This record gives sequence, C-alpha cells and structure tokens, in this order.
Amino acid sequence: MELNDIIEDFLLEEDQEVYENARKERVVKPRPNHFEDWECNEFFRRFRLTKYSCQYLCSLIENQLAYATDRNQAVPVMQQLLICLRFYATGSFYITIGDFSSLHKSTVCRIITRVTKAIASLRSQFINLPSNGEILKIQEEFYNIARFPRVVSALDCTHVRIISPGGSTAENFRNRKGYFSINVQAMCSAKLKFQNIVARWPGCTHDTMIFLNSAAKYTFDNGTFGNGLILADSGYFLNNYLITPYINTRTPAERLFNEAHIRTRNVIERCFGVWKRRFPVLGIGMRCRIPLVQDIIVAAAVLHNIAIDMKEDKPPEDPELSTQLEEETENMEPVIGDSSEARNVILEYFESLI
Repeated sequence: MELNDIIEDFLLEEDQEVYENARKERVVKPRPNHFEDWECNEFFRRFRLTKYSCQYLCSLIENQLAYATDRNQAVPVMQQLLICLRFYATGSFYITIGDFSSLHKSTVCRIITRVTKAIASLRSQFINLPSNGEILKIQEEFYNIARFPRVVSALDCTHVRIISPGGSTAENFRNRKGYFSINVQAMCSAKLKFQNIVARWPGCTHDTMIFLNSAAKYTFDNGTFGNGLILADSGYFLNNYLITPYINTRTPAERLFNEAHIRTRNVIERCFGVWKRRFPVLGIGMRCRIPLVQDIIVAAAVLHNIAIDMKEDKPPEDPELSTQLEEETENMEPVIGDSSEARNVILEYFESLI
C-alpha cells in the first residue's frame, strides 16, 4: 500500500470518529426529587434545614433563581436550593454533589454560586444590630444569663478554613495556627442570632483590627445604643462600650464580674459552635475562590438566623468536626487598655451584690 493510501485511510477514520462524536445524543439522567423522597428527619440530616424552612426560603429567592422556561432541562428552584444546602452540609467536591443530584459538576458549580449569592442578598433582612425598640428586650435576655447589665451584643472572631488562594498575597491568609483562613468577626444576641458579620479579612488579621474598621464600631461610637455594652474577650481593647474581663482579679467583686462576663459572653462561642455544626463546610474548609467563600459565610449566617426564627432543632453532633472546632480556638494575647468608666460602674454594681 502506498503512503498516500495510508494517509487517506487515516484521515477517513479520523473524520468518521469526529462525525460519530458529533452525532452522539445528549443523555439527561433522571434527577431525584430529594424534597419528596426523604422523610422529615432524614431530610433535616442531609440538608440541615426542615422542609418548611426550605419552602419559606424558596419563596424569598425564587425570583432570582427561576428560569423563564423549562427548556434545556432547567433545574427547578427547590432542587437548586437543595444542591447548595447539600454542599454546605458536607463540603464535598462538586462532582460528589453532582452524583447525588444527577448533574454535571460544572452545573453544580454554577448553581452553588447563584444560590449562594441569592441567599447572601437577604443579609439586610435577617442580620441586623438591634433597633431602638429591641434594645431593652435584648438587654433583659442577656441579663437573665448571669445578671450582667446593659449588654446588647457579644463579640468575637472565628476562622473559616480555605485552601491557599495563591499569588503574592497568599501568606496573608495564613493564621496563627498555620493554616489558611478567613478571619470572620461576628456579633450575636442571647438567643444565638447573628446581629452583625464581617467576612472580608484574611486569617493573619488581628481581631481588634477587624473591629476597628467595622461599621459596628462606627455605630456604637455615634451613641446609637445609648448605654448599651458589647462583651468581648481580653484580645480586644477596653472602652466605655466594649467591655473586657479583668486580666488579674484581686477582689471578690472583680471575680464575680469576670464570672458573669464569661458566662454571658459565652453565647458567641456557642453561636459559632452551632453554626459550624449546622453547616460543616465552615469547619471542614472550602476549596473555592475567595469571593465565593465570603458569600458562603454570609449566606450560612443568614440561614442560621432563619433556622433560629423557625425554632428548628440544633444540628446533630459530629465527633470529628467537634474535635476540629476545639482545636481552632485561639488564645489571643491580652490587650491592655485604659481604665473604662463603664466597667467601673458595672464593678460597683457587682460589689453591691456581695
């Protein structure tokens, strides 16, 4: 056989393969109906919200997610939401979530991004510092914990794991524990509801720096909350509305002050624990780009508040995740601040109780 004949046969075979591939029919796998397939308890374990809460959430974001037509096998809004919640509940690879829902991983990626942005857009509706009419009620709820007066919020930061973002600024995201993270500042109420959340600082940032540059500080500086107080740990500075514990207690009143302070401020630690158990992707870590990670953090906070409003059960315990969260607790260097008139007044109150 001559060389020209060999080349011609080769080209004919290659053209035949291209032709066959071009004519390959599109196969759409049957998609499971997770909303109908699972009973209530199993549904809650897999998606971390009840069916009722999912229906309520769908009504809020439907306009942003619904497709104009059902052409090209468009994914319904409820299924999009459940795909996103499944990712929050597991932190799995997109291909794993795709297998769970009979979708390609690229479709899963797009859905998670769209749904996350839609949920995060509800931030102003569900995450707010107390208004004038709510301040007294919230102070009473905090007071009922350990008789610490005038508290309107508990403040702290927690780290959300990420992979290295790469580039020249990657090391800015490495925290004191040695892993890459976003340092998330949050304020919460006595009922463990988020009042404020800041999710834009790299892991190396000190907690105090985040608060100094936050809108919450500006609001308190303006006197919006009157004599209301924020409780924070010793890693923060001390002033007339941000109250930290005594580093070294010398009197019974100071010890009573610290005990009440710790018990009252503990709500923010419990809030972080419930939040990360409800959405383990926050504790396991995320392999997403930074903007999406930030949106997921805010969206998870919105969902957490919705779950509390709906009086949902706390999520099931995960021993592996609980151990990981305990290891992430940081002991910040104490910040020595000036004397606070507000703290002195509170101390006098505890002296009167002895």
